[in-house]
Amino acid sequence: MEFSYRGKDNKGSQQQGAIEANNADVAAAELMRRGITPLQIIEKKATTGEALNLAALPLFRRKITLDELLVFCRQMHALTRAGIPLIRTMRGLADTTRSAVMAEVLDDITDRLESGVTMATAMQAHPKVFSELFIAMIHVGENTGRLDDAFLRLSSILQLERDTKRRVKQALRYPTFVVVALLGALMLINFLVIPKFSAVFNKLGADLPFLTQVLVGTSNFLINYWYVLLLAIAGTAVLVGKWKRTQAGERTWDRYKLKMPVIGPLLELITLSRFSRNLASMLAAGMPVTNALTVTADATDNAWIAQHIHEMRSGIERGDSLLRTARASGMFTPLILQMIAVGEETGAVDEMLVNVADFYDEDVDYGLSKLSESIEPILIVGMGVLVLILALGVFLPIWDLGSAAMGRN
Repeated sequence: MEFSYRGKDNKGSQQQGAIEANNADVAAAELMRRGITPLQIIEKKATTGEALNLAALPLFRRKITLDELLVFCRQMHALTRAGIPLIRTMRGLADTTRSAVMAEVLDDITDRLESGVTMATAMQAHPKVFSELFIAMIHVGENTGRLDDAFLRLSSILQLERDTKRRVKQALRYPTFVVVALLGALMLINFLVIPKFSAVFNKLGADLPFLTQVLVGTSNFLINYWYVLLLAIAGTAVLVGKWKRTQAGERTWDRYKLKMPVIGPLLELITLSRFSRNLASMLAAGMPVTNALTVTADATDNAWIAQHIHEMRSGIERGDSLLRTARASGMFTPLILQMIAVGEETGAVDEMLVNVADFYDEDVDYGLSKLSESIEPILIVGMGVLVLILALGVFLPIWDLGSAAMGRN
């Protein structure tokens, strides 16, 4: 909410203006922090134009992109490494960034830094922008005095994530285009082509084959009850979305998502690669292994794998080694387990985990390069089956009529 205030500063001068806060008490505390003693705080009522500002609503608010976070980390690494004061750095980035949303976030973090909190604590006020992994890396960097290294590691992590997402989108572009075109063709056939054939068959009064009856019935249903189908799809999507937001639903969905043909194994490799690299970054930064596993599990976008990571942490807390808990999780191949064992013996687990991540990345690269080739035969077979069904449904009655006519002759 926005409040208008009137008060006095430390010199006794009158001060007035506007301030945003959750309530009047928070606004008063913020004014006191700025050195202004509030005399009057009044909530400003939103005007009609402000009430209709969709950009101010959370649903329509533009999100900070991965590219913007990556640029922010690179800039922070360069500026903190140069020894520029943190508050001055953050204020300068807020003034020069092109994103109004990013500028607002950086201004808020800078205000919190000026009030005496740490940078990690200030970032926790924006969980939709900074992940648990991001905040944990900043926390470790602040405690060790190597904040520039923390931003460097974060920029590397974000760069890999950005590259992976781009390659996945590129690999799925052709199959997505084919599926959309196929669905569009099916709609045109059901709404325009089959009704014409159905009218001709009705005039002839011929008995239609079963396959043709199915096609005609499907076309009639789509033409007369298309809104029912849309409502059913929308209702199903809402129910599935609510179920996925539950803990058990999210875990079950992510578990079966990894079993999808072609795409499932690739998603698993990508998730395990991120886990290995993130855990290596945490351990290299000096974080205890149990805390590192907790942060890495919270940063994992697959609830099923995150559950196994939490189980690994519980095993280590009971006194088991990382190798034993990794073997019990069932997520890693014997080769990966051997690399982890070497890392524990040599005391270089973080380096071995980086090698594990590189190993997974090679498999991901190969899988992405073959993704389109793997999906293409499935699409061709699916298109062939649909074309065969449509062709038989349309031409079988014509053949029957032709055969009947020849029999009369």
